[in-house]
Amino acid sequence: MKARPAGSPRVKESVDSYIRGFPPEIREILQKVRATALQVAPEAQERISYRMPALFQDGVVVYFAAFRNHIGLFPPVQDPELRARVAAYAGPKGNLQFPYGQRIPYRLIAAVVKARLKANQSAREKRKPVRGRQPSAASSTLSSASTGAVSGRTPRQR
Repeated sequence: MKARPAGSPRVKESVDSYIRGFPPEIREILQKVRATALQVAPEAQERISYRMPALFQDGVVVYFAAFRNHIGLFPPVQDPELRARVAAYAGPKGNLQFPYGQRIPYRLIAAVVKARLKANQSAREKRKPVRGRQPSAASSTLSSASTGAVSGRTPRQR
């Protein structure tokens, strides 16, 4: 059986309303997780995605949610060093599960958010075109072909 976020089955419209839907002791943990993540990623945008609070900055930074027995943190960690540090909390698909009966490792959550920001920034830089770079001969041939220009002639001149 798949774990579902605890609380009301209704889709929440904001992170505040999501958090308000839980008992005080869970609400306090969710608020601390949120504050920890926002402290590391102050420019991130908050929203509800997949029925969970999420932070986005150059892509998904982190999702967090309250479940019956734990707080979940998604997506999986890619950094090898950090992966070793979070291994004790790894869930079945690489997500992190912080049981309510144990101390929540907020510093570790901050490290996860920081690593996700770094990974997102690196991915963004790989996607960003290099300024001042001239298109290659192949790309200019493709762009000429797509506009119908051949040897400087437009389709009407042929």
